Amino acid sequence: MRVKIRLRVGPRFGSSLARNREFASIAAALLTPAAVVALVLGMWRLSADLNWTGEFGISHGLFSHWQVWIAVAGLLQT
Repeated sequence: MRVKIRLRVGPRFGSSLARNREFASIAAALLTPAAVVALVLGMWRLSADLNWTGEFGISHGLFSHWQVWIAVAGLLQT
């Protein structure tokens, strides 16, 4: 005895356009919090340079400058 199983052919998890929209929505929702975090790190580095706070966590490299953190915050927000 042979049994044939017929399955419908179609998208498994919905259209890719819907997934792209969902991903774009999630990414857009996370941009403002990421900009706030970058601004806080920039302010921390600036205040560490002025000896108002303790030492900044990143002491060497590109991300050890407060100008970079504030520029990243501005780019993320725009």
